[in-house]
Amino acid sequence: MFFNEHAPPHFHAFYGDFKATFSISTGQMIEGEFPQRQAAYVTAWALLHEKELLANWKLLTTGKGFNKIDPLQ
Repeated sequence: MFFNEHAPPHFHAFYGDFKATFSISTGQMIEGEFPQRQAAYVTAWALLHEKELLANWKLLTTGKGFNKIDPLQ
């Protein structure tokens, strides 16, 4: 996520030269390009951490920073 984000709640993922935007509520890619297998991992991670992602979204949109979220294990 970046500071000064815009709706809908989302986060950005990077893999090599690929960049994509994923929905927090569904975990699905909503913009960009990502290899299918890696996109599935990002979606799985997002669904596991939906509450944390939404909390970070709220913090960032109010200028309060964010909390680190563990990577997919």
